[in-house]
Amino acid sequence: MNSMGRNESTEAYRPRILIVDDEELVTKSLQNLFRLQSDYEVLACTSAREALSLAENLTMDLVITDYLMPEMDGITFLSRLKQVQPQTIRVLLTGYADKENAIRAINSVGLYQYLEKPWDNENLLMIVRNGLEKRALIRALENKIAELDAAHNNLKSIQNELIKAFM
Repeated sequence: MNSMGRNESTEAYRPRILIVDDEELVTKSLQNLFRLQSDYEVLACTSAREALSLAENLTMDLVITDYLMPEMDGITFLSRLKQVQPQTIRVLLTGYADKENAIRAINSVGLYQYLEKPWDNENLLMIVRNGLEKRALIRALENKIAELDAAHNNLKSIQNELIKAFM
């Protein structure tokens, strides 16, 4: 195998983050923060509908969305995203300290974290790192379950072949 093939096969997984906020200043600020402080792939949308369309074609590891947006609020967006990508880590960002909506979001969309604007960069980076670690653990568990299912099916097949051989 050539060196290019080895690099391609051993290349580390790069987590993908989606930022959704109707204020372009917020999306740009967060994109710049993650570009400077991480190696994550960062995508941004200023429209919840555009973000949902994007999520139909690309797997997102973590999504940060604003709560108050004109066409669809953040909880509705996260609820729809959960239907398309149930394992995506969901973070709600808002300028309004509305605890009732945060509780509703936690209960209805499985919210990972709730942050208020203005956010603290270090705290946000820690939340995202922890959320992505959780996502990686979930992905590893899903892979192990798939491996166990395949091994179980293989054993069943061998068992059936042995039974047929002795019948």
